[in-house]
Amino acid sequence: MTTRAEAFDDLVVDTAQRFRGVLGRRWEAVEFAVEDIPPSDPAGWEDGVPLARMWPAEGALPARIVVYRRPVETAARGVEPVDLVHEVMVEQVALLLGVDPDEVDPDRR
Repeated sequence: MTTRAEAFDDLVVDTAQRFRGVLGRRWEAVEFAVEDIPPSDPAGWEDGVPLARMWPAEGALPARIVVYRRPVETAARGVEPVDLVHEVMVEQVALLLGVDPDEVDPDRR
């Protein structure tokens, strides 16, 4: 039997696979991860609890996109979690690439 956390992990992995075409060769240099909650030290520009964060590649460290499971589950009340995870990840990939989210997924809305 799959736990909620495992199902959420699978959802993030499946969603990340959709960005393979958008990221091209950079796909291999991006780590996608899930953490239950964000650290208690929010970034200065963050207002409220973040649903995800993106860190660009730095030196030998790959770019990283982390989706926070519990805040997403809370925010998804009344919305399909798959839709919210997709939207959050589109925004993070767009930040990573420095493009508008519509360039990452023109059909997102």
